[in-house]
Amino acid sequence: MRVSFATAAPLILAIPAFARCQSPGPIPIDSAVRIFAEAKALCTADAGKLWGVSLCGPIMFVDAPSRSIVASASDTKGVLTAKDGAFVGVLPADQNVSNTAVAWNGITWTQMLWPLPDDERRRATIIAHELFHRIQPQLGLPNTHEGSNAHLDEMNGRYYMQLEWRALARAIGAGRVADRKEAAKDALLFRAERYRLYPKAASEEHALEQNEGLAEYTGVRLGNPTAELQTEMALRDLEAHVTDATFVRSFAYATGPAYGLLLDRYASGWHAQLKSGKGFEAMLARALRVAATANAEQLAAQRAAQYDGAALRDVETEREAKRQQQLAVNRRKFVDGPVLTLKFQKMNVQFNPSTLQPLGDAGTVYPTIRITDEWGVIEGKNGALMKPDWSALVVTAPSSTSGSSVSGDGWTLELKAGWKIVPDTRSGDYMLAPST
Repeated sequence: MRVSFATAAPLILAIPAFARCQSPGPIPIDSAVRIFAEAKALCTADAGKLWGVSLCGPIMFVDAPSRSIVASASDTKGVLTAKDGAFVGVLPADQNVSNTAVAWNGITWTQMLWPLPDDERRRATIIAHELFHRIQPQLGLPNTHEGSNAHLDEMNGRYYMQLEWRALARAIGAGRVADRKEAAKDALLFRAERYRLYPKAASEEHALEQNEGLAEYTGVRLGNPTAELQTEMALRDLEAHVTDATFVRSFAYATGPAYGLLLDRYASGWHAQLKSGKGFEAMLARALRVAATANAEQLAAQRAAQYDGAALRDVETEREAKRQQQLAVNRRKFVDGPVLTLKFQKMNVQFNPSTLQPLGDAGTVYPTIRITDEWGVIEGKNGALMKPDWSALVVTAPSSTSGSSVSGDGWTLELKAGWKIVPDTRSGDYMLAPST
């Protein structure tokens, strides 16, 4: 799973890594053209019915190792060349490669990493997911600031999220109406208890669910032609993310389709309510006539037994001990030790949302990351700290500060002309500064 994010644009997350195939290579144009046709068929069949906007638009497939492009349309600057019913070229090094919506050379593209899955249903789900991101700004949804969702890396945050997932899986997979509603109410209860424990959780989770949750719901709805197939794919999403190293940026891929399918069943017209800022749980609670309860903590503890809560608690307790050890390592590297700080000018970032490690007020550690900015390109493969407000990246101090190619513990930086590394205010620290 990769992400591309420009600071001047809304945050757009990519689809999960489990949906990608391996053995990347040059992109066969005939295969790309065939998948362009599949995407066209999906968005034409929808005809704007789901969101009131057509999902059809320009698509580019990118092979990450070679950065080669096969696109469905030409760019406005004529960089891409027409060939065999498509347009081909190479993505410049100052552009990141990911599954996302991206503005490049005068066109807003749906960019997808090549190869896509061989499985037809998984491929169609990914395509519809990414087509949604391109039209997302047109939907008039509230502008939300995505927080770190750091609570979802803590034991109780993870515990109640997984209980919620288990209840959602039982709800969308249930054959009897009574069973479905009971499990849906349990999911709402576990979420309510999480929000009670973490007061900022609601706003932070809603922001990512509005972005990635709605995108994955769209992928499930439009990429799977029957209710049975939609349920099967939503259950797959719920199962796939249990093994994620962290849930802070991947949870919405699981909750979005499940809540969306339940709302389709019980809350006709819920898409329009999104513009008022309502979250999934508020709309579903109203549809099921679930009232807030004063004893959510007690009820959640009781209902957890129905979802093997005791065993889950044991697993999360063990994980928490290991997390504390990793927190100590990260704090020594990025807070206590000597560092290089790279303040952003016009940043674009690519990272894996399923591996992030919150570090309290200091920010979030990204085990792997690639950032392009006015000052150059940095690639990290052994951790880098993103400031909480996304204003700067912090890496371990460089081994040398001279030249345009600089490196440190697991990272490399290619500086553009006009930039240099200079001492920062704390002894042993460094920062970027203009050369003149």
